[in-house]
Amino acid sequence: MYRFDSTPAHALRNGFHIVARLVAAAVLALAMAGCGLFPEVKDETAGWSADRLYQTAHDAMMQGNYQRAVKLFDQLEARYPYGRYAQQAILESAYANWRSNETEAAIAAADRFIRTYPNHPNVDYAYYLKGLVHFREDQGLIGYVYELDLSERDPKEMRSSFAAFKELTTKFPDSQYYQDSLARMRYLNNAMGTYEYNVARYYFNRGAYIAAANRAQGVLVNFPQTPANERALDLLYRSYAKLDLTQLADDSRAILVKTYPESPFVTGVKDRAWWEFWKKDEASFGVQPTGQLAERPWWQFW
Repeated sequence: MYRFDSTPAHALRNGFHIVARLVAAAVLALAMAGCGLFPEVKDETAGWSADRLYQTAHDAMMQGNYQRAVKLFDQLEARYPYGRYAQQAILESAYANWRSNETEAAIAAADRFIRTYPNHPNVDYAYYLKGLVHFREDQGLIGYVYELDLSERDPKEMRSSFAAFKELTTKFPDSQYYQDSLARMRYLNNAMGTYEYNVARYYFNRGAYIAAANRAQGVLVNFPQTPANERALDLLYRSYAKLDLTQLADDSRAILVKTYPESPFVTGVKDRAWWEFWKKDEASFGVQPTGQLAERPWWQFW
């Protein structure tokens, strides 16, 4: 018969502790030695002047290398926090972040510029850029290739975009971005009205007629004189009819007939063939954004 030697439990614990200390020491020694294994990363911009940093960053941005531009603008702001280059670095980094789809960083930079330089001659662009970021925030690359229907998106971003453009037009009526901001505000207002109508229609299609009527009323009250009003009146009439609220239904119908006598909801004549379900209503949002109306590049403020 074989005889097995038994080891006391405390001896095993002591052995484990010794091994653990040896392993920890070896790891520490390797880590310390490893510092010399890798070559030191050199900063190519070390010793660069503010002018050189800015010009290099600006050139990178103009060439579409937005990530490099952001990195250089950040270095410029950190090394030379005062002066016109630092101011411009914040503004241009906001733009570069936006173009590289770093929307939170773009908005943060624009807000920082507004707080730090509220009287800067180009602060209107910071408000304008905020509006642009929220205007297309959740569309990504596809949104630049194909204009997505804003009425299908989260209204939170539309409201934020509208607020930024509203602040710009209120504070800077002489801004070169004033007219384009107004156009985008009309576009967003129409889109938000259409979004509310889509929600009302969703409730109606599921038999929630009270909710449908309330949302349709919201379209008329909160977004007057928008293309969605016509459809909202018709939906309001049908919702009241489903609820057997005859007087309210008749009143809604009368307003629809008086306000939109040529409406297909009144005449019964559809404005397009049944099979053209893919075709979008040209007047869904009305005025389209006109694009930047600047007489010179926005970054040339000096």
